[in-house]
Amino acid sequence: MTYFDVANSSIVYLLVIAVIVFVFVLSAIFTRKAWKRGIELGFEKDLLKRVVKQSLVFTLVPSIAIVIGLFALAPALGIPWPWLRLSVIGSVSYELMAADMAASGMNMTLAQASSGGPEALGNIMIVMTVGIMAGMVMLLFFGKGIMNKVSKLSQSKSDFAHVVMACFMVALAAVFVPGILAKGVIYILTFATSLAVTAVQAVVIQKFKVNWLKDFVLSFSLVIGMASSILWTAVIG
Repeated sequence: MTYFDVANSSIVYLLVIAVIVFVFVLSAIFTRKAWKRGIELGFEKDLLKRVVKQSLVFTLVPSIAIVIGLFALAPALGIPWPWLRLSVIGSVSYELMAADMAASGMNMTLAQASSGGPEALGNIMIVMTVGIMAGMVMLLFFGKGIMNKVSKLSQSKSDFAHVVMACFMVALAAVFVPGILAKGVIYILTFATSLAVTAVQAVVIQKFKVNWLKDFVLSFSLVIGMASSILWTAVIG
């Protein structure tokens, strides 16, 4: 069997659908329990309906970025696997990064992964799943303590607390950004374009109070960044 025979096989589709249906049913059960609890606490049904409608809007709009991530991963990993990862537990940034790192570990780009056969697909799947499990396991034991400390820091008025909170994002950037920039000029220009788009949106939101734009920042940055990569490849490549 070839790479995509496995990636888009019926068994993979069935397994993915089973997991997604399970998560959907579980979500429906918790939604029903939350609704009943809200009624018990004395909330009016009209208020609960407004909450549900607003939650749907704020859930669907940011998912545009997730759909874009699906389109980005599907040509390299088939449809069912990215669909599972991005609809259940994965995030766009993590899944793209993990898949690319797994391919790099096999001395190929993600676009070239199919040349490695089903074994390459299996390696990428393992990295994308097992790699993120460490965080979930750690949260079971240390999540509450970490959250309490972070909450105290965020509520603190000391300058040290603000520095510590800012260091989280700086640390993430310091770990991942150099690896991206080291891949070449096109990667640097694409990153710079996405960064510029994000900065412009932040200025527009703050200066003109365009609060609805907050839900589209990631989506616009991804779309324009990917579009710019095509432009930079045509110009430089």
